Amino acid sequence: MNKDKIAISIEKSLLRVVDAKVDGSMLRSRSQAIEYFLKKGLDHASITTAVLLLKGSQQDAVLKVHKGKPLIHSQVEFFIHHGIKKVFLITQGAQKELREHLIDLPVEIIEKEAKGNASALLSLKDKLKEPFIAMSGDTYNDFDLLKMITKHLSLNKLATMGLMTREKSSEYGTAILDGDFIIDFQEKTKKISSHIVNAGIYIFRPEIFEMISGQSLEKDVFPKLAKIKELVGFFTYGEYEHFG
Repeated sequence: MNKDKIAISIEKSLLRVVDAKVDGSMLRSRSQAIEYFLKKGLDHASITTAVLLLKGSQQDAVLKVHKGKPLIHSQVEFFIHHGIKKVFLITQGAQKELREHLIDLPVEIIEKEAKGNASALLSLKDKLKEPFIAMSGDTYNDFDLLKMITKHLSLNKLATMGLMTREKSSEYGTAILDGDFIIDFQEKTKKISSHIVNAGIYIFRPEIFEMISGQSLEKDVFPKLAKIKELVGFFTYGEYEHFG
């Protein structure tokens, strides 16, 4: 493995702690100890699980060719590129063709007859014990997801919502911001005061499951989180496509 040599400054007290961890066996040098604990710290500050929320009626859409490959491949590769190790795909009656496209990808299909995306997500309560990403299965996002993860972990709120701006925001419904926080939503209407809309990608702490009631994240969960200032907004500033 190629390695770069760098010069860094470390407090003497911290360096003494690092040196004390050098045991001559697992950690044989100061450099190895610093690398080991840096990796360990970065793993702790990362998110490695994602969920795709895909209606049964949307399966044909994710099988369509997008940038030379099925959309579902583009979605999963986006996650993998940003450090995701495992993807849960929640859908109804998974088609044979969909299953075949996912054979070589780190995706587990969960078939759940649910009336809404909140109900579908709730079915993973026992599987998700750490913060995780969730994305609408009929969307394609391409942006710096690591920045969104960093913001979510630093603010330590229940949820972070990806946001974008659209001139015709009445087609989406809009979010009202107060600093970093989404504090309210406006329904799809011609009289709008915001052009900020939901990009269909979210980060949740596992405690979110205690807040899920009703069938829809957008109608039943996010407004509740906004009222108690537990919903952070993050502008994706990237590529977005909707296939629903």
